[in-house]
Formats: sequence, C-alpha cells, structure tokens
Amino acid sequence: MLADGTAEALKWLALALMVLDHVNKYLYNDALPWVFQIARLSFPLFGFVLAYNLARPGIISNGAAVRVMKRLAIFALIAAIPHIVLDSRFFPLNILATLLVATGTVCLFEQGGLKRWHGILVFMAGGFIVEGNWFAIAVCMTAYRYCQLPTVLRLSQFIASLVVLGLFINTNQWALAALPVILIAPHVRISLKRHRNFFYGFYPVHLAVILLARTANGIY
Repeated sequence: MLADGTAEALKWLALALMVLDHVNKYLYNDALPWVFQIARLSFPLFGFVLAYNLARPGIISNGAAVRVMKRLAIFALIAAIPHIVLDSRFFPLNILATLLVATGTVCLFEQGGLKRWHGILVFMAGGFIVEGNWFAIAVCMTAYRYCQLPTVLRLSQFIASLVVLGLFINTNQWALAALPVILIAPHVRISLKRHRNFFYGFYPVHLAVILLARTANGIY
C-alpha cells in the first residue's frame, strides 16, 4: 500500500527530474549528459504513480479514470503548442498524451470482451504517435498489473518493460534506477498534501516558460 503522501513525493521527484532534463535539453543543448541519464527515472516514476492510482479499487468502474483521461487530454492539448515549437516537429506527441493513451488502453482492457480489441487498437495507434511509443505505454500497463497484484512474475514483466524502454527509446538503462525507489516507497510514509491538478497544469506552463527563455536568449 502506497501512502498518498509518498505517491505525491514520487511525483515531485519525477517532476524535478523532468524539469532538469528539459532545461538541459532546450536551453543548454544537452551540455550536461549526466542530466539526460538520471532524468530517465522521471517517466517510470510518473507512470508507476498513474498505474497505482488506476489500480485503486473502483477507480475504473466509478468513472474516475475517465475524468483522469479528460484532464490528460485537455492539458496535453494545451502543452502541444510549446512542445511542438521546442521540438520543431509535430510528432511524437508530449508525455501527457502518452499517459492518456496508457490510461485508455488499461481501461479498455479492464472492461474485457470486445473492449479489449479496442484497447489493442488504442495501444497500436496511440503508441505510434506519442513520446516513448509503445514501450512507454507498456511500462504503465505492466506497472498497473503489478499494482493490482504484486507478484514476482508481474514485477519481472515491469522490469522487462523498463529494459525494453531503455533499449529502444532511452539508449541507456537508467530507467531501471527507478525500480529501487518504487520498491522502497510502500515502506516509507511521507506527509505531503496532495495537489490533484497541479501536475497537469505545471507541464504546459513549464514548457511555455522554457520557450520564452529560449526566445529571450536568442536560442532557435
């Protein structure tokens, strides 16, 4: 059982690593290679917290997951403009879109029957256009299964997804460094107030601030 404050702490850690990574990438042209490496912990942490919340009893059946998808869609759309300008390309879509596709895929699979085929379509089509592709979505899906039932087999599947993400997307295996943090987290109780919508809004805002800083410094 992951305490709410501890889950919030994981998100703050992931957020700090993400910002550090984006500043290094967009303002300093990846001048600090070690930043890129340690920042690979960011997505596994975000993905795990999302998966943990989706695995809470009743979250999918009571419509809460749909509300999560709506928020992800809205803020992914808002973030699209600064993200496209910073990356100088339309695709892949930003990481909120990745989490959106992962959430949609999990929800469809959980409904069973024909919905599982819809889930496969969302996974295949969505993975083609989002950051991290199918490999990042698989990280969220295997994390979800592990959070549902933390067995050795499901942990192995989660680890395998991190390894594959490292091979095909990250070009290193630093994502695995998130694993001890994730495994230790349930045994640590941190008191932090939950900010439900802050992380959604922060993503497009921080990209916009970085874009303004690039423009002010004449970086194109």
